[in-house]
Amino acid sequence: MSATSKTVLVTGAAGFIGFNLIKSLLSDGYQVIGIDNINDYYDPSLKYARLAQLGLLASDLTLIKSGKANMAKTANIVFYKLDICDLEGLKTVFAEWSVDKICHLAAQAGVRYSITNPFAYQKANSEGFLNIIECARHNKVKNFVYASSSSVYGGNTKFPFSESDPVDNPVSLYAATKKANELVAHTYSHLYGLPTIGLRFFTVYGPWGRPDMALFLFTKAIMADQPIDVYNYGKMIRNFTYIDDIIQGVRASLDHKCKYEIFNIGNDRAEELLDFIKEIEKNVGKKAKMNMLPIQPGDVPKTIADLTHIREKLGYEPTTNIDVGIKNFVDWYKSYYQ
Repeated sequence: MSATSKTVLVTGAAGFIGFNLIKSLLSDGYQVIGIDNINDYYDPSLKYARLAQLGLLASDLTLIKSGKANMAKTANIVFYKLDICDLEGLKTVFAEWSVDKICHLAAQAGVRYSITNPFAYQKANSEGFLNIIECARHNKVKNFVYASSSSVYGGNTKFPFSESDPVDNPVSLYAATKKANELVAHTYSHLYGLPTIGLRFFTVYGPWGRPDMALFLFTKAIMADQPIDVYNYGKMIRNFTYIDDIIQGVRASLDHKCKYEIFNIGNDRAEELLDFIKEIEKNVGKKAKMNMLPIQPGDVPKTIADLTHIREKLGYEPTTNIDVGIKNFVDWYKSYYQ
C-alpha cells in the first residue's frame, strides 16, 4: 500500500520496538518522523546501528554523534535527536510536519533501574508523556498509540491478566508511571476527543533487542562462559513475545479507529524461565552456569496475557514460538558481535 501522504511520528525511534516499527512503516511507503534522545541507558552504538539499518546516511549519523547536527533525512524518513522533555523542540517538529498519527514508544525502561534512578522515570515517563500528548492534542492527530506495560498488573494473582482487571497496586515506579500514562490518556480522550490506544507489552524479545533484557544478558554471558543470575530460583513465568508479532499488533493499533482503548499485546503461551534458558543453551551450544537467587524488588513471578480483547478488535494473532524466536536472536547476536 502506498501511503506517502500519511505521516507517522514515532518516538523512541532508535529503540528496539521503535526501530522495527519504522522499518515496517517504511516498507509500506509511509512518511516517518523519528525522535530519540539516544541516551546512554544502554550502549548508544547499538541505537546508531539500528538507525543505519533504516537507511539514514553514515555521514549524517556521524554528525549527530559529534553534536554537530541533530537531524538526518533520507527518502521517507526524517530523524531528530531530541528529548521528549524538550517541549519547545517538539513544537518545532510539529510546526514543520503535518503529523497524521503518533506511536509514542520513548520512555525510561526497566523495572530494576527504577529502584535506583526514580527521577529518570518522572522526567521521561511523566513529563515526556505529557509533552507528546499535548502536541498530539494541539495538532489534531488522528490516532495516538503509546507504550504501556504488563507491569501495571503488579502483584495481581488472577491469571491470565485481562484489561478489565484492577491495576491499582503497582510494585515498581516504572509500573506506576505506565499506569499514570493510561490515566492521562483517558483524560485527553474524554476532554479533547483525542483517540488514544495504550499497549500493555508482555516481555518483547528478538534480533536487535535491548542489552538489559534477559535474553541478551543470558546469551552474552553463556557465550563468554560467565555465570547468569537467575532470580526467584528460576520460578518465573513469562509471555515472551517475538518482535514481529508485536509489530503486527502495533500496526493494527495505528489503523484502529476508537476513542480510548487499552490492549494486552503479548503471546498467550506461558513459558517457564528455565525452559527459556534451555532454548538459549541449545542455540549457543553451551550450558549455562546459573546463580540461583531470590526474586528482586519490583519483579513479579508470573505474567500471562489474556488476548481476547485484542483478538476481537484488531485480529491480532501471535505466531512465533520461542524455539524460532531465540534461534533468530542468537543468530543475529553472533553476526552482530562476532
